[in-house]
Amino acid sequence: MSYLEKINDIYTQLGQGKAMEAFDQYYHSDCDMVLEDGKVVSGKEKNREREIEFFSSVEDFHGLEIKSITSNEENATTAVECTMDVTFKGGDRMQIEQVATQKWEGDHIVKERFYGTQQG
Repeated sequence: MSYLEKINDIYTQLGQGKAMEAFDQYYHSDCDMVLEDGKVVSGKEKNREREIEFFSSVEDFHGLEIKSITSNEENATTAVECTMDVTFKGGDRMQIEQVATQKWEGDHIVKERFYGTQQG
């Protein structure tokens, strides 16, 4: 399976409400995630906790639009530009525009970096 096919599968699962299943399948045990503010979260367990916290704060997921998705197979990197439409518990509906880049080793993401904005 190519890196492009893998990243497409992750975002397909995300759109189907299977974010944690994709996380378990595709993220390395020593993965780092670099958040929009530059904070680095290291390790799959800490990142799992962060992902669960985010998805637990969502009351309704209205949709996911993939604007662009690409890969560099030789360098084992992928990138996705997307917009997520969510309503958080408490009633705040937001459009989250995000670009995420991924560095792969074999079948797993070892580093992911997020760039994005939120609009209420």
